[in-house]
Amino acid sequence: MNASQKQRAPRNQTIALSQKEANFYAKKIVRTIDKNNIINKTICADLLNVLDKLPKNFVDLLVVDPPYNLSKNFNGLKFSEMDDENYMKYLETWFPKIIDSLKPTGSVYLCGDWKCTAALYKIMKKYTKVRNRIIWQREKGRGAKANWKNACEDIWFGTKSDDYYFDVESVKLKRKVVAPYKENGKPKDWEETEDGNFRLTCPGNFWDDISVPYWSMPENTDHPTQKPEKLIAKLILASCPEKGIVLDPFLGSGTTSVVAKKLNRNFIGIEINEEYCCLAEKRLAMAELDKNIQGYSGGVFWERNTGK
Repeated sequence: MNASQKQRAPRNQTIALSQKEANFYAKKIVRTIDKNNIINKTICADLLNVLDKLPKNFVDLLVVDPPYNLSKNFNGLKFSEMDDENYMKYLETWFPKIIDSLKPTGSVYLCGDWKCTAALYKIMKKYTKVRNRIIWQREKGRGAKANWKNACEDIWFGTKSDDYYFDVESVKLKRKVVAPYKENGKPKDWEETEDGNFRLTCPGNFWDDISVPYWSMPENTDHPTQKPEKLIAKLILASCPEKGIVLDPFLGSGTTSVVAKKLNRNFIGIEINEEYCCLAEKRLAMAELDKNIQGYSGGVFWERNTGK
């Protein structure tokens, strides 16, 4: 039984594909790279087979979420854990060529966990100017009896040069004011509203406002390592101008493309698994009707579990 045939609870909102939908969306997938026909497309291909066909210096932002150095089954396609040296060799097979696709003013975000983050830093330092490491807190995860629970992941932020785009105003966080200080009887650096007292704050590199997709969220899919739309929205808003181009070479179930579309950016997604490509296309069609991103409204990001 595949993911689309699972018996689900009535309130389960997980996005799945019927066979009819899979057949329909498979026709929308691009299977070979034509430099004149890749914008706003889902490309079903092995990244290593299409890297050399990508144009140079043409994307504003790379969002890269490769297989972490863990043994994992991605809908029948298995990635096997390696030693550190071989994982570095794996990164070298594709990372430098992906960077070639980036504009001189472009940025890259590279996702990983504690186990592979050292290798990710090395590859970033070799081919980019490393700007920061974002740590985002996972709201869920398996407990551990003989170790600390793995409750966070890393995202390395780098740029191709010292001249790069970064819009801090677009990624401010709206937080509740605990101590509403006033000056001359008026709120100082915060806003008084009917819903409570709030302050817009500049984003730091530790994010504790992210919810990992789960069965009751309308963005959820059966992909085993799906990133939250809110997480990707922060990266895109900060580092890709409106109408710019975002490339995700490990698209998975399509989150980066979907969020780019919702935020009025162009996108290119590369994914080896056809079912995930079809799922991405279904989500893109859904985004035509609903551009909401949970946790992001009114042009600001809200704290976790605020109901926004």
